[in-house]
Amino acid sequence: MLDFLPEAMREPTVLAVPFFVTMVALEWWAAWKLDHTDRERPSQRAQSAGTQRLSAEPGTYNPRDSRASLLMGVVSIGTSAAWKALALLGYAAIFAYLAPWQLPADAWYTWVIAFVGLDFLFYWEHRLAHRVRLIWATHQAHHSSEYFNFTTALRQKWNNSAGILMWLPLPLLGVPPAIVFAAYSLNLVYQFWIHTEHIGKLWRPIEYIFNTPSHHRVHHGSDSEYLDRNYGGTLIIWDRLFGSFAPEVHRPTYGLTTPVDTYNIWRLQTHEYVAIARDVRAARGFRTRLGLVLGPPGWAPAAASADAVAPHEVPGGPNQVAVGKN
Repeated sequence: MLDFLPEAMREPTVLAVPFFVTMVALEWWAAWKLDHTDRERPSQRAQSAGTQRLSAEPGTYNPRDSRASLLMGVVSIGTSAAWKALALLGYAAIFAYLAPWQLPADAWYTWVIAFVGLDFLFYWEHRLAHRVRLIWATHQAHHSSEYFNFTTALRQKWNNSAGILMWLPLPLLGVPPAIVFAAYSLNLVYQFWIHTEHIGKLWRPIEYIFNTPSHHRVHHGSDSEYLDRNYGGTLIIWDRLFGSFAPEVHRPTYGLTTPVDTYNIWRLQTHEYVAIARDVRAARGFRTRLGLVLGPPGWAPAAASADAVAPHEVPGGPNQVAVGKN
């Protein structure tokens, strides 16, 4: 059925592009009709007025912010394909020579194992991305928007190396590499629809098991009570099991705790790497340099003991541009 497409395009994320475009267009049209469009980000308005930052109206679109998100999403399609092509070599070798068995690609249980297993590994990779600064540097771009809408879902990272490494147990357990990639793509497609403020809380059993817009709004909040919460991709039960769940009790303030004042997609993707290099160059001692790279975002030598006691409350938490950022 999909023979007319190049092999690289026969995957769920690419096939879902028309759906993404349609939903973004509908939500953007609704924002325009409701007069919920911004020219200035909330942090820009607060800075010019000398007041504390407040969130934009629910469902608001900022054309420049949304354009940046869409461009990052377009580039991520290419970078993700490149990372997958590189990973395929290692996955194929692991699947062929190290896996104790090889699960059949046409069996339903192989897909279930792949999807649930990848969602479990996604939870831990996502959690690491918020707690290890070097990995956070790859992920923070997704959190940099001060709006929460369907274009925010497309504001994807360009460096998938952490995920590629985290999925290694799947081919080792005999899951065919193509199914590993398909499961990840389906996971991403699911996460598109939860980036909206137009859907409130759903039926309680759904909210208990699955990641929903309400749960994911918490994850994108920069409020102190929402930091380091709700890492799940498709299933929220991992957060409930491992103590990282928080319910939505008020509308979040979206974005990084220290906003990045730019719409330039290259800077949005790379500014944290630059900050790491600058901080490491200025630091003294191997242990301090290691902490600045592998410690949590915002880690500094003076804050190390506090971070060990209260990792979710230390100044400069994981949704913050790291210490020393402009």
